[in-house]
Amino acid sequence: MAEQNIDKTQCLIIGSGPAGYTAAIYASRADLHPILYQGLQPGGQLTETTEVENFPGYPEGTNGPQMMEEFKLQAERFEADIRWGIITEVDFSKRPFTAKADDGKTIIADTVIIATGASARWLGLPSEAEYNGYGVSACATCDGYFYKGKDVAVVGGGDTAAEEATYLAKLCRKVYLIHRRDELRASKAMQRRVLNTPNIEMVWDSVPKEIFGETEGFAKKVTGVVVQNVKTGEEKKIFLDGFFVAIGHKPNSDLFKGQLEMNDVGYLITKPDSTATSVEGVFAAGDIQDHVFRQAITAAGTGAMAAIEAERFLAAQ
Repeated sequence: MAEQNIDKTQCLIIGSGPAGYTAAIYASRADLHPILYQGLQPGGQLTETTEVENFPGYPEGTNGPQMMEEFKLQAERFEADIRWGIITEVDFSKRPFTAKADDGKTIIADTVIIATGASARWLGLPSEAEYNGYGVSACATCDGYFYKGKDVAVVGGGDTAAEEATYLAKLCRKVYLIHRRDELRASKAMQRRVLNTPNIEMVWDSVPKEIFGETEGFAKKVTGVVVQNVKTGEEKKIFLDGFFVAIGHKPNSDLFKGQLEMNDVGYLITKPDSTATSVEGVFAAGDIQDHVFRQAITAAGTGAMAAIEAERFLAAQ
């Protein structure tokens, strides 16, 4: 192996977004000289969010891509080595750890922070992609505020969909909950909450066929959805302002299968009150290990935790 293709670091960070960039800021300030590979989606899921109003320090709000660029610039200010590209292979069987990147580099790392996040599961409709960020969202907690007093739809039938619908019902005039079956898959408690909320209307046995909207110049907005009854084939239009997809998330953890402990869905398991994984010296931050909150602020918090824990792990060696 050519020596020029080997880089050594005290801390390799895999993935960007709030968790990865915050870890890079903290690790750099601790003189760990981190190398960060941004991954397939530099900036993570937040780059798909047009408006961010719930992150402290932005009293006028900001947009996701701009915020992630500022996180990146802050990490670079402290001399984090941030690289375009993805890690394609890791070996956590012994320390120092080894990782290979798609740029041909092999990274030898004393510690690793995993911040590869999770990806929302989408329906796969072309119109869903067209209006993503313009009325289509996969996070009610993030974007529900923009639909105060308006009509929205949630698609899904599990606990996530039920939670999103009841959360939105507190803000919105009406919430349509679209589900392909004639009963919810959510827990009984969540079902009762949904069915007892007066401004949630169930749209049973139905699937979204197309999201439609308006475009004026560069501005786009959702105005409704066409749903089809799976039993009768009948289609109908529902007019609304926002469309929330709540059919789950997929953690981006395939790279670590067989090397790190994860749950049956694929979220990395970390120790209580810690970002430490099942391998000493490997830490996980953000949505790759958090399937409960999934917020930028909590991801940034665990990114800071991971870097602090990595620094303390190295100091104890």
